[in-house]
Amino acid sequence: MKKRTRISLASAAALGLAAGGLGIAQATATTAPSQPRAEAPDIPVEKVQGHLSELQKIAEANGGHRAHGSEGYKASIDYIKKELDAAGFTTKVEEFDGQGAKGYNLVADWKGGDEAKTVMAGAHLDSVEEGPGINDNGSGSATLLQTALAVSEGKYEPGKHLRFAWWGGEELGLLGSSAYVKGLSDDEKSKISGYLNFDMTGSPNPGYFVYDSAKEPEGSKAIQDSLTASLKEGKVEAEPQDINGRSDHAAFSEAGIANGGIFSGAEETKSQEQADKWGGKAGEAFDPCYHSTCDTTENIDEKALNTNADAIAKSVWELSK
Repeated sequence: MKKRTRISLASAAALGLAAGGLGIAQATATTAPSQPRAEAPDIPVEKVQGHLSELQKIAEANGGHRAHGSEGYKASIDYIKKELDAAGFTTKVEEFDGQGAKGYNLVADWKGGDEAKTVMAGAHLDSVEEGPGINDNGSGSATLLQTALAVSEGKYEPGKHLRFAWWGGEELGLLGSSAYVKGLSDDEKSKISGYLNFDMTGSPNPGYFVYDSAKEPEGSKAIQDSLTASLKEGKVEAEPQDINGRSDHAAFSEAGIANGGIFSGAEETKSQEQADKWGGKAGEAFDPCYHSTCDTTENIDEKALNTNADAIAKSVWELSK
């Protein structure tokens, strides 16, 4: 499905145990128990890029893409699930049927937090058949994965429950996220206090957009404000943009769930004013390789990927306290 305009580390190592031992006539060394991290870490961009390299390899081994219904897409799901399982998440692969093919969503819950106030963050994992889909949307998926891993590494104890999701079939009409929301009871929907969507976070001629909350359900402005402030901490002045329901937040919006997101731009043209503000080239697309074979690991701006990853982590921590 052709998308229209959309809105869109240094390692956070947990404190370890100090090793101690007994000598023949020596006292034991003291040990310090690990402590949960209360503040969001910086997300190591090299780790995000490592996940992107794995998604590129998966595409190369499966006909050059990771599209809905393909072996490449299923291998992408398996890769992310393995990472999350090892980090202590409770994961579930949910199947859906879409356009004659079986699709998969991956949902991962972190332990603890008030489930009556669940904060969700999601990204679509499928590519188009024309290419490996590394910016669209390996970038959002890999950033989300590393944010989730930082939750585990930092032993984060959120006040609200945290849930992460990777959607299938977005490129064919938001199939996976729509199936997920449709499958929720009214009570389950009421427990989602907000949904954050990350679809393209490393465009090579990047813009910095946050979803405009003006037409969205109550509570969406708080998400927009949080993401805007988080980007500002990264010395970026974001622009609000109405993406007209063209990504996976749409199903949540229709269900009356507060939502927001970050977006680095697709086939739209960067203006001179935007180039003056953010750098890059005016008169060229934010992503010249959008939906094409050249959307590879070479089609990523490292600075944008890093800035957006840090902003996403800050907002996930803030909104789930």
